[in-house]
Amino acid sequence: MDLHVRYEGDDDPEKCTARKLSRFDLAELHRSDRATPYGVVLNPHAERALSPADAEMARENALVALDCSWESAGEKQFTLPGEHRALPYLVAANPVNFGRPMRLTTVEAFAAALIILGERDHAERVLAKFTWGETFLELNAEPLRRYADCEDSSEIVAVQQEYLDRE
Repeated sequence: MDLHVRYEGDDDPEKCTARKLSRFDLAELHRSDRATPYGVVLNPHAERALSPADAEMARENALVALDCSWESAGEKQFTLPGEHRALPYLVAANPVNFGRPMRLTTVEAFAAALIILGERDHAERVLAKFTWGETFLELNAEPLRRYADCEDSSEIVAVQQEYLDRE
């Protein structure tokens, strides 16, 4: 599964997980919407949740994330072509947002999506470049396993609701 990033370059380059993925040839960065390939776009504002039903489309096209600072991650940023999907409830393990729900870095978003789409080995490969990568998998082991066992978006949303009800 090809990983592509619409890269804004507006956050700290030292902490940018997308740049690090690119340095290791694990993802391709794009500076414009036009240059970014069509695919399954990870979008927190999407109406549908990412599910295993999206795996074929992601394999045939691409898995795309937007890398920008959280301050500029408004809906207007998500004008990329493709099938937009939101990740379900997960907790960040990165040092900046550790323990905060839904504040994932680009690599955490990719890893979660890859696991949900049945590509766990690929997820582990991208996370291996980060000292806290294994922690992300440990913190989210149960929900990621349950999400990956779902068939479609509605099942993902139902499982997610259980976690939201605990908050």
